[in-house]
Amino acid sequence: MLGNWKTGQDRLFEDDADRERLLERLADRVERYRVRLFLFCLMTNHVHLVLETPEGNLGRFMQSLATAYTVYFNLRHSRHGHLLDGRYKAKLVEGDEYLLGLSRYVHLNPVRVGGIEKKPFEEQREYLRAYRWSTYPSYIGIKKACDFVKYGPMLAEVGGKGREQRRRYREYVEAGLGEEDQEIKAALGASACGIGGESFLAWVSELYGKMAEKKKRPEDISLRNVIEGQNPEAVLKIVGAIIGVEVGEFKQRRRDARARALASYYLTYYAGLTQREVAGYLNVGTGSAVGKQMKQLVNERGKDRKLAKLMECIETRLKHAGSSKSLVAKSYFQG
Repeated sequence: MLGNWKTGQDRLFEDDADRERLLERLADRVERYRVRLFLFCLMTNHVHLVLETPEGNLGRFMQSLATAYTVYFNLRHSRHGHLLDGRYKAKLVEGDEYLLGLSRYVHLNPVRVGGIEKKPFEEQREYLRAYRWSTYPSYIGIKKACDFVKYGPMLAEVGGKGREQRRRYREYVEAGLGEEDQEIKAALGASACGIGGESFLAWVSELYGKMAEKKKRPEDISLRNVIEGQNPEAVLKIVGAIIGVEVGEFKQRRRDARARALASYYLTYYAGLTQREVAGYLNVGTGSAVGKQMKQLVNERGKDRKLAKLMECIETRLKHAGSSKSLVAKSYFQG
């Protein structure tokens, strides 16, 4: 998914401290909302994100990120009011070649502005590799990888392994320094809702139309609930099958609360239930109790490797069960 964040001010960042703070907020929200972030690029007045939202929660993710950064920015710079110019914009992206081309387009943004594009090839390349506020340096191995970015899917598109992958990706991106990729440029302008081939854009347009009929605010529905909440029983069956618990046992009080904590967690994130609804569904008691269970589970996940691996397995199964199409979204924040 490609999204667009725009501010009514001249600058989204006043200095590097602001950029660092946005990345801190981004890392936190990526983990909190279970987003798969493939790459980012921070510019003076906008931010590009290429990401996937398996749980269909793009709106909540973007709103939380925007609110957190705006509050910080206003406090630090003694200002009031909105920082962003309206809502973010976002487009669904068809995978494979479009995703790879989009990644090159985003990573080349720093050399497309400020007269850099008029400089000799060698200077453009040096500037691109040294640009701190993009995932590009970490993609090609000259900067430490970001823990909250998923590099594998994009690198897999160029083939090879290890250093070979990174070399191929570097060559692919830097081949675009000579001239702009007209194909991806045309794809970006072909539709307000998606980036892809004709059949994909037709599907996105049809999806948008159907959802618009059901919503009072159609301007934001094209990217909401693209992957709808799964059936609660189906979620419990998958979780139960992996941890060896019958569905009915999740609704029984037991000394070992981890099974019910896992059930609560995935009913919230994959079935779309509120904590209060989960409490009623599992006979836990209150939504507050569910929240405490989930918080403890997240804390344990960070310390217990076996639990982390188990949860990754559950999430992989749930993701495949809930997605009939592989959608990636490009998000673009402007300042």
